[in-house]
Amino acid sequence: MPATAQPPSRTEAVRRFNRFYTRRIGVLQENLAASPFSLTESRLLWELAHREHSTAAELARELGLDPGYLSRLLRALKEQQLVHAERGAADARHLHLRLTPAGRRAFAPLDRQSAADVERLLAGLADGEQRRLLAAMAEIEALLGEARGRAPWLLRPPHAGDLGWVVERHGRVYADEYGWDLRFEALVAKIAADFVDQFEPAREACWIAERDGAAAGCVFLVQARSEKTGEPVAETAQLRLLLVDPAARGLGIGARLVDECERFARRSGYRKIVLWTNSVLLAARAIYAKAGYRLVASEPHQSFGKQLVGETWELALD
Repeated sequence: MPATAQPPSRTEAVRRFNRFYTRRIGVLQENLAASPFSLTESRLLWELAHREHSTAAELARELGLDPGYLSRLLRALKEQQLVHAERGAADARHLHLRLTPAGRRAFAPLDRQSAADVERLLAGLADGEQRRLLAAMAEIEALLGEARGRAPWLLRPPHAGDLGWVVERHGRVYADEYGWDLRFEALVAKIAADFVDQFEPAREACWIAERDGAAAGCVFLVQARSEKTGEPVAETAQLRLLLVDPAARGLGIGARLVDECERFARRSGYRKIVLWTNSVLLAARAIYAKAGYRLVASEPHQSFGKQLVGETWELALD
């Protein structure tokens, strides 16, 4: 059971980090990224730029904002003709918000400047230091994120030993459930090794689902590459190695892992996610279909000691 009060040293350590980080990323300035917008206004523009439409109630709930405060902010953005509200087709009581063309033009330089600021922040660190920073950020997000309060598991970045678990569990589960031979485990080992060798922190990620202190699932999102040349495929990410341990099935882990890939891909500027699977993997296919992926190609093949039908699925992020 969590303690009701934390030792002063821990509490002060968190407060000290908050003071340091807010100063370091420049959010104490009156306006964000040398723009005319405050931090909250900038976040509203970002949310609306990345949604087809949203209501004020949804924004208030998801961002944890007081509805009255949010209403005043939206009113100011509407007066500047940056945000437009229109009645919902299904329910006229709901006003759907979206950015106007002027709003998108105003948001574009803010988005570019914010990205440039982060690039400068990372540029001062060596590659290994960047990886440590991103892993630490992902760890904070996993520990304090919304999923921790909703589910008996959490998502986190990989720790030492996790890639070995990914290879071992894929080999064991697919051998037990589908009769695939050691060549599949070898393929998984190669994919995991390539992830480490070619890792680009801003464009690629791995998530481990942890339950009761042990790994229970995994997924990777990487830059898609041509099978023939190994060159990156423009604006395209690839989802790889989705697995939920049999003992943890039915908890929504698989769907959450796939959703996390989409969220990361959108933030990273990808326009499409592709994945390759096999027709016998019915549970995974159901997750992909529910998440909006489309089956775009299929081809019979003999692999891992079995006759299989390989499938290519895609998710457009426009």
